[in-house]
Amino acid sequence: MSLLVSWLILSVAVWVTAAILPGIHVKSFAGAAWAAAVFGILNALLGWLLFAVFSVATLGLAWVLGFVTRWIINAILLLFTGKLTDALEVKSFGSALLGALIISVTGAAIEWVLR
Repeated sequence: MSLLVSWLILSVAVWVTAAILPGIHVKSFAGAAWAAAVFGILNALLGWLLFAVFSVATLGLAWVLGFVTRWIINAILLLFTGKLTDALEVKSFGSALLGALIISVTGAAIEWVLR
C-alpha cells in the first residue's frame, strides 16, 4: 500500500512541476503517473549506481554533499525519463535541475501533510 501512496505522491509532484515549470511538459495526469512510474524504476535501478560513480569520481565529496549529489542524480534521471517516455518532455538540463528540485520539495510537502 505504501508503494502505491508513494507513486501517487510522485505523480502529483510531477504534475505540479509540469504546471509550474515551462521547461517540463506532461500530457495529462495519467502521463504524469506513467512518468512517475518510469522515474521511480530508474531511480531504484540506477540511482544508487550513479551515486556510487559520483562518490568515486569526487573522492568521497559526494557523500559530504549528499543533498546536492542526489539533486543532480534526480535531474539526470528526469532527463532519462523524458527520453524514455512520450508522456514527459524535458527541454534542457537546467529545466531538469529545477524540475528535480520542485519534485523533491512538492513530494516532501505532500508527505508531510499526509502524516
